Amino acid sequence: MTGRSPPALTGFAFAGETLDRADALRDDAGALARLWPAARVMLLDAEGRALADAEGNLSAPTGAELGGGPGTGLFLGLKDGTAWFAAQAAHVAWQAPAQIDLRRAAAAWPAFESGVFAMARALLHWQSSTKFCSACGGDITFRRAGYIAHCTRCGKDHYPRVDPAVIVAVSDGERLLLGRQASWPARRYSVIAGFVEPGETLEQTVAREVREETQVRVRQCRYLGAQPWPFPGALMLGFSAEGEPDAPQVDGELEDARWFTFAEIDAALVREGNDDGEGLLLSPSISIARSLIEHWHAGMRTRAA
Repeated sequence: MTGRSPPALTGFAFAGETLDRADALRDDAGALARLWPAARVMLLDAEGRALADAEGNLSAPTGAELGGGPGTGLFLGLKDGTAWFAAQAAHVAWQAPAQIDLRRAAAAWPAFESGVFAMARALLHWQSSTKFCSACGGDITFRRAGYIAHCTRCGKDHYPRVDPAVIVAVSDGERLLLGRQASWPARRYSVIAGFVEPGETLEQTVAREVREETQVRVRQCRYLGAQPWPFPGALMLGFSAEGEPDAPQVDGELEDARWFTFAEIDAALVREGNDDGEGLLLSPSISIARSLIEHWHAGMRTRAA
């Protein structure tokens, strides 16, 4: 063992260059109106897809091209002095030849554009699903450039929701624990994940989720990084963990769970992009799940060097 550390957890989507969210501007209607003509406006359809040109590139008109002012547009932030907004495509008079979903955009677009798309999709989904006050059933009006849902009856304010979830690469020192859901493509396995419950620390969630889904006991874990995952509004908190070499058992949430050797993971990474119909398939490259697998693989390679 050389003592060298594996590379940092990188490579997944939605965690790179981002906007200055410019919180103070959300209360300044005059400033937003002045920014509007030169602003870029990301338009999403009812399915959460962004408008795109014929080649699949982002089609984000300026405010001047759309006309009018910010109105009900959702202010996202600033990039090099240019404001970015999001709006429902059905609410504006703008046509584009194509639409692109977020997963395809994450794989094809520059990191900044796909990150803005992720932010826009999560916030617009929250707006569309927040029709009435959860406290009294009153009507909602949006304030602060789209960031507060205000009840017109009881006055309660509702804020955008983010659901924290852990995602963890569990190793027994030689093998990596992966599971699969029945709805996934054949042969695809991934690391274990689950939502944080009230009253839990993240470390407690890691141990509980792994035990519930696979019956494998976790000894200890370490936080590595996070990924916004707007499908529709999760924040994936990535961990590595040391687990007991228990035989995995599933109870229905997962279809299967198995320990995989370094050789099996290595072969799956080599096979990437040239699938021969045999062997393990891994999580897509845009996900923190894939980065966790690659991080474990790199650590095992470093240990063997």
